[in-house]
Amino acid sequence: MLSLGRIAALALSLAAAPALAAFGFTQSGSTWTVDAGASNALVFVVNTACDITSLRYRGVELQSSTASHIGSGLGGSSPRVSVQRVSGSSQYVKVTCATSTLTHYYIVRQGDSTIYMGTYISAEPDVGELRYIARLRADVLPYELPFGTASTTSPSSATVEGSDVFVVNGQTRSKFYSSERFIDEKSHCIQGTSTPEPIIACMLIPSFETSSGGPFMRDINTNNVGSANYLFHYMNSGHAQTEPFRMGFHGPYYMQFSRTGVPTKADVPWYSELGLQGYVPDSDRGRVSGTASGVPSNLQTVLHWYNSNAQYWTYAGSGGAFTSPLMKPGTYTMVLYQNEYKVASTSVSVSRGATTSRSIASSLPARNTIWRIGEFDGQPTGFRNADKFLRMHPSDSRMSSWGPLTYTVGSSSLNDFSMAIFKDTYSPQTIRFNLGSVPSGTVTLRLATTYSFAGGRPSVTVNNWGAPVPPAPTKIDSRAVTRGAYRGNGEVYDFTIPSGTLTAGSNTIAISVASGSSGTLFLSPSFIMDAVELFT
Repeated sequence: MLSLGRIAALALSLAAAPALAAFGFTQSGSTWTVDAGASNALVFVVNTACDITSLRYRGVELQSSTASHIGSGLGGSSPRVSVQRVSGSSQYVKVTCATSTLTHYYIVRQGDSTIYMGTYISAEPDVGELRYIARLRADVLPYELPFGTASTTSPSSATVEGSDVFVVNGQTRSKFYSSERFIDEKSHCIQGTSTPEPIIACMLIPSFETSSGGPFMRDINTNNVGSANYLFHYMNSGHAQTEPFRMGFHGPYYMQFSRTGVPTKADVPWYSELGLQGYVPDSDRGRVSGTASGVPSNLQTVLHWYNSNAQYWTYAGSGGAFTSPLMKPGTYTMVLYQNEYKVASTSVSVSRGATTSRSIASSLPARNTIWRIGEFDGQPTGFRNADKFLRMHPSDSRMSSWGPLTYTVGSSSLNDFSMAIFKDTYSPQTIRFNLGSVPSGTVTLRLATTYSFAGGRPSVTVNNWGAPVPPAPTKIDSRAVTRGAYRGNGEVYDFTIPSGTLTAGSNTIAISVASGSSGTLFLSPSFIMDAVELFT
């Protein structure tokens, strides 16, 4: 039998807990209120512009004074908005917002504290990027996960570059510094304190199949601007864009709310029950499986499949064995990387309901290496400031000096080699080395880069010999190192050093930037380093 004290405590706890609400939706004029019917109550309001104007979780209003929406909002596109209940393996409410070239969906499943989404496009939005942006209350959800304050841009005292890199408490901050490689993306979140409740709101993205950029693409995830804390899903953007945008269904992706722990993404095969435009169910897909070989054991083995309609990737497991995600039927380019450095490619066809067997091996030839600086892994890892630039601007006081630097083969550390070389500033990057004897014939200097900005490519001098300047690489119309980006087209330059150029004893190589254009400081033409090797 319960004591009076136990009864009173139980009554108090029941009164404090949110009451179970009725699952479904109601319409009032030009708005619809959608209730997920969850024990941790989730209720949101959508208007005729497809904006979320109110979002309440466990009775706490999370929506800021500015709406959450797809793109920059569909108000000017006069979307047709419809709301319906759908029955399947569960009960759902589906909100459909349709324009002539874009259809966006909000979905709730009965009992889930989650807003599921998907977006179909037949043309890129006029604003030039496709994103979902949730603008939530920064006073309730002030913190950003997993990279802390790197993208908290308020209160700023100055701008460093353009209108997107700021100084806060003496440190550079930018929304770009919240990025993570697509292949490693688990969740990105914003979080509250214990008052009024320890709420966590996360964006989870099981699939980037219709986005562009490949497995190493990264884009904006969060940004606390003071008035609101933004939670993004960027599907297409011009931020270090390396391939054309893809049309079709983008998703699933979803915003999940919780009180304990950070959720991780999960597949949602029940999307096939909802009649979503462009969505391809698992039953209409196929796979590729096989073995990847030839990648050094100290580097990651990555498989990537892509065509004009879709992209997929996976890490190989033990012994190089791999199985792709479920893929749309079609013919794909299949690429093997060691970390992010391309070492082989082939073509493979995927059929509905079938698994295609296809193995792949590194095609890098053996070389007689004299010396190598860095690793051919498609990343600037280990070079000076490579451990910092993803989360801060190159001008930040926390950065080490950019140079000019000198690297002496056999005695220097990688920190004596700059991760980025800028035209007319902090250059040249000098390499010094000794040869006991001169190799017969010509020698090759290979210089691998990850990104070129404003036409920047290597200009090389070996002792008194100046190498011919290579042609300008394909331009990527986006900043790189100042936005925490390094993944571009990955140009590799081979310079054939004539016989008689190198000498027994001391030799010097100077690397600077060739470009017909100019700029100022960190916005001058530049390139980002991967590795340098001298071989015969």
